[in-house]
Parts: sequence; structure tokens; C-alpha cells
Amino acid sequence: MELRALLYVLMFLLTLFLYFIKTRDHKDPNKRGRLPPGSMGWPYIGETLHLYSQDPNLFFAAKQKRYGEIFKTHVLGCPCVMLASPEAARFVLVTQAHLFKPTYPESKEKLIGLSAIFFHQGDYHIRIRKLVQSSLSLEAIRNLVADIEAITASAFDKWDGGLVVNTFQEMKKISFEVGILLIFGHLEPHFKEDLKRNYSIVDKGYNSFPTNFPGSPYKKALLARQRLRKILSERKEKKFLEKELLGCLLNSKDEKGESLTEDQIADNIIGVLFAAQDTTASALTWIVKYLHDNPKLLEAVKAEQKAIRKVNGEGNRPLSWSQTRNMPLTSKVILESLRMASIISFTFREAVADVEYKGYLIPKGWKVMPLFRNIHHNPAFFNDPKKFDPSRFEVAPKPNTFMPFGSGVHSCPGNELAKLEMLIAVHHLVTNFRWEVVGSENGIQYGPFPVPLHGLPARFWKESTSSNALPPHDDLTISYPLA
Repeated sequence: MELRALLYVLMFLLTLFLYFIKTRDHKDPNKRGRLPPGSMGWPYIGETLHLYSQDPNLFFAAKQKRYGEIFKTHVLGCPCVMLASPEAARFVLVTQAHLFKPTYPESKEKLIGLSAIFFHQGDYHIRIRKLVQSSLSLEAIRNLVADIEAITASAFDKWDGGLVVNTFQEMKKISFEVGILLIFGHLEPHFKEDLKRNYSIVDKGYNSFPTNFPGSPYKKALLARQRLRKILSERKEKKFLEKELLGCLLNSKDEKGESLTEDQIADNIIGVLFAAQDTTASALTWIVKYLHDNPKLLEAVKAEQKAIRKVNGEGNRPLSWSQTRNMPLTSKVILESLRMASIISFTFREAVADVEYKGYLIPKGWKVMPLFRNIHHNPAFFNDPKKFDPSRFEVAPKPNTFMPFGSGVHSCPGNELAKLEMLIAVHHLVTNFRWEVVGSENGIQYGPFPVPLHGLPARFWKESTSSNALPPHDDLTISYPLA
């Protein structure tokens, strides 16, 4: 134990030393220009403890109220400039995107893979993005409707009977299956289980403390990441069609006739799995909660979806692509859920040169964070922003005020697939089930995306049995594990 404690102390001192070496130049910016207003907090830790000792959204909102729509802080070991206006977000993500490179903490880059699309600019990024988009185009995903519907219906059927389920964790299973479908098509069960088992370990270690000590969650995640790389390398010997993402990556050649390396393929496959799972699952979990909390709205959504189900012979025929394009109320519910929850609350960029914006200096090497949630919850753009009101989307939002999937060259290429997933899930949920949230209905946890407290534990019953299967209300106070 003493040796381990000594190692922790040495690691801390080394980190502190490297930090001061790395940030010596951060004193110079004041000589080159005027930094935005704000507080940098304590040496090294900055305001990280302040950020994580409360709801992060309160931290950002308080900063914006005090300093305005551009302010500086120091979190996660990095000096940062926060931007909370549509114009600033467009400046960083669209018009001057070449001055701000995408960046993640090094520990997270290692788990996803350094060749993943998220971490690049320029020709390589353009090449990979085109390949990913070709598998996620409207023409491509319209052929996935029946398969996504089958995945969703099968998963929901297991919820029947009034058992308490962790909604978020169950939604993750669905979004993972859809991600597998997109990347590989239909897989053999044993191969899918190998992927699930190892990806689950990577997922658990992603937000853990990045220590390489044997047995730590992060070390386990790194080892599982190596196994995933090996599994994907073996899989490339199989034949894949161009419509599947793996097939697109395997068959791609650049203008010189060169194929992607095994590392480039593996990193982007793992990256897409990562992007496809938690964000969509988080959004679906919030939709379940918002519908539960708004009974009149739920009944209206049910009416819309039951009309479609009736046309399909009470579920005897599958949903069609055209039907998913004609769910106006449900679509507005999804958009309002994305606004309210703001799953991607902000994004990280890093200035590749000294940049001036509205008279302020953004120094080279500083992190820049457009705050999507602050924009989505600004009453100047969305009247009464804390109210869940899908009707606000009867009129298109002002430009750059609604960015649930980011913006610019690094916006999420899978946004249409995510929305299709949500439409299909809502259709099956409201036409077949009733549900009741268990325990406290309030509270948010971050891991890293916001989800209702404890993953929204809830009981689900099939419509045909729900009327006589509901338990007494006081039976709902039970214990359950954290998500």
C-alpha cells in the first residue's frame, strides 16, 4: 500500500511538472492581446472541482451571466475559452473551422483510436467522412427501416411484465445493435457477442481515471481495445458489401490507389460504435421521460402513431420509410427533446494559432468550447426555454441556435440514422406499452452525456395487460443500482 501511495504521489508531481512546462507560454497572451473576462481558478486544477461539484450547466450559466457570451476558465488541466452565442459557434465550427482542430483528452483518444475521424482535419478527414456518409445517406438508411424495427420490437418485448428496467442501459443495447447493423450488416451470434463483451469493457473504462495499473478500469479498457482491434482485423477477411460501413472502408482507395491501414479501419469502426451508442440512447431515455411527464402530449403522440399502426394492419405489416417521414408531432417531440436535454452540451476544439474574436485573443493551444446547451436554453432564441414545448418547432429556429448534432465539417454524419431510430422506437413504445417511472422523477447524472437520474428506472407493461397489472403506488419505492 505504501508503494502504491508513493507511486500516486510521484505521478501527481510528474503531471504537475509537465503541466507547468506546457503552460509557461500561457502568461504571454496578455502581452499579445486582451484575453476574455473570467477566472482561471487554482493552479493546475483550475475550476475543475467547482465545475464537477455541481450541475455543469449551472456552472456554465453562472459564468455566462457574470461575464457574458465569451469568457475564460481553466478546467480538466486546460485553459479554455467558452463561447455561448450562435455567432461564436459558427465562427469556430464553420467559417473559421480551419483555425480550430478537434481535440479530446489523450486517454480517450487511445481508447477510441488515434486514426478515428473525430481527431483529424484536412484530406484524411474528408476521405473518411465521405466513406461514413455514404453508409449513412438517406438512400442507405431507408433500407434499414425493417431491420431497425425488428431490433427495437424484439428489445421492447423483453420489458413486458412490470419488471423494473434501467431505461438508459436498455436503450444502449438497442443503439448498439443498430450500430452493428450499420457497420457489419447481419452478424453471426458468436462474433456479435465477442464485440459486445469487449466493447462493454472499453465503454466502462472510457470515463475512468486513466491509470495503467493492472486491474484498473482504464487498463482493462486498453486491453479490451486491443482485443477489439484483433477481432476486427480477423473480420476483414470476410466479404462485405459497399453499403455496409466496413465494406466501404475495406474497399476504399485514395487517388494513389492506396487502401486504408488496419489501424485506420479499426479506429474508425470503434469510433462509429462509440458515437452511435450513448448519444442516441441518452436521447431515447429523455424522450421516454418527457412523454411520461406530459400525459396530454403522450396521448396526442399515441393517436398519431396508432393511426399509422392501423394502416399497417395493427402491426401485421412493418413500418415503411415514407411513414417514418410523415410523423409530424413525433418529429417535433424528438427535436424538443434534443433541445431540452442537449445531449452534446458542448464540444472541444483547440486553437491552432492565435485567433482574435470580437476584440478578444484566443491563444494558440487553448481549448475552445462552444456551449450548445447555453444556446439551446437562451430565452432570446427559445421562449420559456425550461418548458417542454414541441410546438416551438412549427417554425424553424433561427440559424445556428439549434445544433443538437453539432455544426460544420465535424457535425455528426449519423444524425438522420439517429432520428430514424428515435421515430421507430417511439412508434413501438407508445402503440404497445404503458410505463411508470420508479422512484424520483428528477435529477440528472453525467457519464459523460446527461441522462435522467439512475438511467430512469421504469416499469413497462403491454397495452393489453397494463390496465390490471399496475401495482399499488407505494410498491414503487425500491432500491436499484446506479447506471
